[in-house]
Amino acid sequence: MSLSKQKYTELVDSIGSTLQKARENAVKAVNNELVKANWEIGQYIVEYEQDGKEKAEYGSALLTNLAKDLKIKYGKGFSKSSIYLCRQFYLKYPIFQTVSGKLSWSHYAELLTVSDDLARSFYEQQSVKENWGAREMKRQIDSSLFQRLALSKDKKGVLALSEIGQEITTSKDIIKDPYVFEFLELPMDTIVKERALEKKLIDNLQQFLLELGKGFSFVKQQFKITLDNEHNFIDLIFYHRILKCFVLIDLKTRKVKHQDIGQMNLYLNYFKEEENTEGDNEPIGIIIAADKHEFTVKYATGGLTNKIFVSKYQLYLPDQKQLEDKVKEIIER
Repeated sequence: MSLSKQKYTELVDSIGSTLQKARENAVKAVNNELVKANWEIGQYIVEYEQDGKEKAEYGSALLTNLAKDLKIKYGKGFSKSSIYLCRQFYLKYPIFQTVSGKLSWSHYAELLTVSDDLARSFYEQQSVKENWGAREMKRQIDSSLFQRLALSKDKKGVLALSEIGQEITTSKDIIKDPYVFEFLELPMDTIVKERALEKKLIDNLQQFLLELGKGFSFVKQQFKITLDNEHNFIDLIFYHRILKCFVLIDLKTRKVKHQDIGQMNLYLNYFKEEENTEGDNEPIGIIIAADKHEFTVKYATGGLTNKIFVSKYQLYLPDQKQLEDKVKEIIER
C-alpha cells in the first residue's frame, strides 16, 4: 500500500471512529435524560399524593386520568403502566444521585419488576460491573442468579452480594448450583446425550458465557490427553481471566459417579504439569451433571488437593419463589 493510500485509510478510520463515538455518546445522553425525566414524573405524582389528594395505585382513577390527559396533550408514550412505573421508580430511588448513569431506562424498568430490595440492588450493581445490556440483565433476573449465588453464603455474604455485587476472589465464587441452560430451548423431559449437550452449549456460547459469569474465556472443546497410549477427552476448557487459571468442565447427562470425580482429578494433575505456564494458578475442575448425590460428592472429593466442584444443571428456569424463601431463611437465621 502506498503512503498516500495508507494515509487516506487512516483518515477514513479516524472519521468513522469519531462518528461512532459521537453516536454512542448521543444514545447515552438520550438515555440519561429519559431516566431523569421519568424519575421527575414519579416525583410529581408522589408529591401530588402527599398533598392529600389520592393514592396512585395501579388501578386508581388518578393514573387513568393522567394517562388519558397526557396522551391528548403530548401524544403517545403515556400509558397507565408507564406512568405507574415512573411512580415506582421514584419510590424505590427517592434520591436521584443513587441512580446509576451507566444504566438505561430499559434497565430500570426491568429492575422495578424485582420486588425484593436485596435482589434488585444486586442486579443493579452487577449490571454496572459486567456491562450487561437490559436483555442480558433480564435473563439473569429470570434465572434467579442472585438467589443461586446467595444459597452458598451466610447472612453477611448475602448482604455483601446485594450491596457490592459478586466479588470473585476464590474458586468458590465462580460456582453455581444449579446451572440453568434454559437458553438451549430443550423440552424439560428431553433425553440428551453428552456430546449433543456440549454442541448445543458451544452453539450458544454467548449465552453459556453469560451463565458461567464474569471472567470466562473459551479455549477449546474436546481437549485430548494421551496417557499410557490411551486417549481421554476433556469436554470444555476455559481460562478465567480474574483467577488466572484454566477451568476444566466435564458434562454428564446422568447422575455423577465417584469415577467421574477421579477422572477430573487426573485431568487437573495433567494440566498442572503439562499445560500451566508461569503466572497460571492451579486449574479448577467443574463437573456439571444432571444429578448428584451429596454424600458421594463429599466422600469422593474429601482429601483431594485439587479444586473440584460438582453442580447440577437444569433445562428450565428455576422456581423463583422457592429460591427466595431459602434465601430468606438464611437472612432470618
